[in-house]
Amino acid sequence: MASDDLAEPARDEDASPGDAQPQGIPSPPHNRMWIAALSLVGAFLALYLVAYNLGWTAPPPCGSGDCGTVQASRYAWVGPVPVSAIGLGGYLALFALSLLGLQGAFAGSRALAALLFCGALFGLIFSAYLTYLEAAVIQAWCRYCVASAVLITVVFLAALPEFKRMKGSP
Repeated sequence: MASDDLAEPARDEDASPGDAQPQGIPSPPHNRMWIAALSLVGAFLALYLVAYNLGWTAPPPCGSGDCGTVQASRYAWVGPVPVSAIGLGGYLALFALSLLGLQGAFAGSRALAALLFCGALFGLIFSAYLTYLEAAVIQAWCRYCVASAVLITVVFLAALPEFKRMKGSP
């Protein structure tokens, strides 16, 4: 093997040793990394509740609150679909969109920014409605539902920069 085969590739003189992004390619929006991570946590939480609603697992240990009352209420289902399955679908959609938005070709996409922002907003509004039902109608609290409400609130906060992106600002 010739010594030229082992030579380091040419480096950009303006790049620092820790730079991973080639010049000219914008770094992915950091808020989308947060949305991806939080949505994945939410998806696992919702999957656990789906498994319970479909009879695949024992009742969730609640400790404080009354998860059984909330999960057995008529508000835990929309027709034949458990509300937790709707949450699972929402979290998975936000997860997929945020991962797509981390790809260079989609980092500046206004349509993707609109989908992320509107998806997080819908999740927040739906979760606020469900939280209202827990407090005012069912009069019982499910710690997993509250955890999901906190998660989607943080996801929405992380999605706020998407509103600016969908308007066309960087």
